[in-house]
Amino acid sequence: MNNIDVMSVNSIRVLAADAVQKAKSGHPGLPLGCAAVAYELWAKKMKHNPANPDWTNRDRFILSGGHGSTLLYSLLHLFGYGLTKEDLMQFRQLDSLTPGHPEYRHTKGVEATTGPLGAGMGMAVGMAMAEAHLAAKFNKENYPVVDHYTYVLGGDGCMMEGISSEAFSLAGTLGLNKLIVLYDSNQISIEGSTQIAFTEDVCKRFEAFGFQTLVVEDGNNLDEIGKAIDEAKADKQHPSMIMIKTQIGYGCPAKQGKASAHGEPLGEENVAALKENLGWPSQEPFFVPEEVYANYRAITQEKAKDEEAWNTMFAQYCKEYPEMKEAWEKEFNLDIAVPLLENEEFWKYDEKPEATRNLSGQIINRIKNYVPNFIGGAADLAPSTKTYMKDEGDFSKDNYSGRNLHFGVRELAMAAIGNGMTLHGMRAFVSTFFVFSDYVKPMARLSAIMHIPTTYVLTHDSIGVGEDGPTHEPIEQLAMLRSMPNFHVFRPADATETIAAWYSAVTSKETPTALVLTRQNLPQLAGSSKEALKGAYILEDSSKETPDAIIIATGSEVELAVKAKAELAKDGIDVRVVSMPCMDIFEEQSQEYKEQILPNKVRARVAVEALSDFGWGKYVGLDGKVITMTGFGASAPASTLFKKFGFTTENVVGAVKEVIK
Repeated sequence: MNNIDVMSVNSIRVLAADAVQKAKSGHPGLPLGCAAVAYELWAKKMKHNPANPDWTNRDRFILSGGHGSTLLYSLLHLFGYGLTKEDLMQFRQLDSLTPGHPEYRHTKGVEATTGPLGAGMGMAVGMAMAEAHLAAKFNKENYPVVDHYTYVLGGDGCMMEGISSEAFSLAGTLGLNKLIVLYDSNQISIEGSTQIAFTEDVCKRFEAFGFQTLVVEDGNNLDEIGKAIDEAKADKQHPSMIMIKTQIGYGCPAKQGKASAHGEPLGEENVAALKENLGWPSQEPFFVPEEVYANYRAITQEKAKDEEAWNTMFAQYCKEYPEMKEAWEKEFNLDIAVPLLENEEFWKYDEKPEATRNLSGQIINRIKNYVPNFIGGAADLAPSTKTYMKDEGDFSKDNYSGRNLHFGVRELAMAAIGNGMTLHGMRAFVSTFFVFSDYVKPMARLSAIMHIPTTYVLTHDSIGVGEDGPTHEPIEQLAMLRSMPNFHVFRPADATETIAAWYSAVTSKETPTALVLTRQNLPQLAGSSKEALKGAYILEDSSKETPDAIIIATGSEVELAVKAKAELAKDGIDVRVVSMPCMDIFEEQSQEYKEQILPNKVRARVAVEALSDFGWGKYVGLDGKVITMTGFGASAPASTLFKKFGFTTENVVGAVKEVIK
């Protein structure tokens, strides 16, 4: 290792330690231990251009151990991605570009929001799948226009989390040879040695998954690290996992190899000792010698040549294959909102009663024709969630061009993989039963935080599941998803509302969407319309200027509200029926529109939904009533359960009369 490489590696360590120390908060252990790994990768092996962080064919790097964010921030600063020294000084401060964990869309060069351990591993698999799919779709002989690697760095915690096993089991099955996992093996976790809870042979586990496994004995040896990365890239059949033996807190005499280096500042004396131990030329905080900056500038100038060469090749590719140029532009620059909104074929439906999961399946098979980067699948449930695209093939080791993804029974990893594909530029959807959204939720939350439009198709939406009983009957899950900021939850009542839900999902730019769909057939409602795109609308109105009452319902219970309105009319009670397929979007409407749908002066209100009542209070107020679930359901035919739990016309009529009194 020459001296400038040593200095460049140590600059990462010093900046990371100083940033954590100034913030008096953070995790210095990973950056100190992995600095050499990161430098070798970013400087010598990874294809990227700091002058254009969004270059399509760049290699992707995900820091799955997001707590070690100062490693990434130091790299982004040194390689010229726009992070200044002052940004590093503002680590973990309000509105800075250097928050505690890396945030996508917030800081240039951050490929994914990471923090929940293992999540980055799952997203990396999704990115590698997207690369394989696009390569199969666009590459021609002598024109590898899609040809890049996905690197993900994480430690023992990421390996302990179950999501990594789920994701890597699938990655091995799919033979994703451009996925390279860098395992920071320092055998330390917050509670001390990993021996207290984690003694398995990780290499053997990865071999069982179908990975090539490599071991670097010295995590500070650039040559050894570089050789292992080269070996990983040379394997064209398997993904690779490189176990790199490091020391947490490397270079700090009092902290090196100790759990205390993980999640607390080193302390001023220890930072000084670190710099002295590393032979750093100054004790000044955030000091980096000019020759080190010059080295990084020289590297980045070389990196720019990769994109220049690609641009030259791509221009020739477009000349030789003009039809592929057009396909490429549609893939990456697609604006379908207006054409789809006005497309009669897209919005058509049959009048017969149909489960909204079936309607969703029909719409998926329309969307695939309009949205070339539309891709997705289910956690081993496509026949039930109706998410299979006809004539589009199955994505597999032998056919990366397939658009139907088979995740196996791996809901948590499925959602992370969906996020990874969306981050890569695909329009990804994932699906499972609604009750299993409990497994999906942590990654759905990341979708919302990252402002990416991954779509979640969640079927078997209520006690309508019936005979499967309370373990499979969602109750509180709708409230759970609705409680998330920047997340749209649709529970459509018929075909028009289901089409509207999908339209909203596939045209969304920054908000993920969940479609919560029935197993049982529902009628097509005469009053339903594209107004569903506003989240709530008047399905059937009162003939009076001021209705006697308002019934608000979603999904399968909208039919019940319509029937109750007809019964109430016989007694001279004239009510308005409001369908509210998406509370979240309704809340985004103007105050005038919300008042038009739910006028304040009408205090007699009843909400009907065969799930938890949580969240309905703001719509029915102190004077209203809710007909919802208060328990976990039971095992019986759906019709029996709806009756048992009070979802009947008579009960709704009675509730309306009570609130009017």
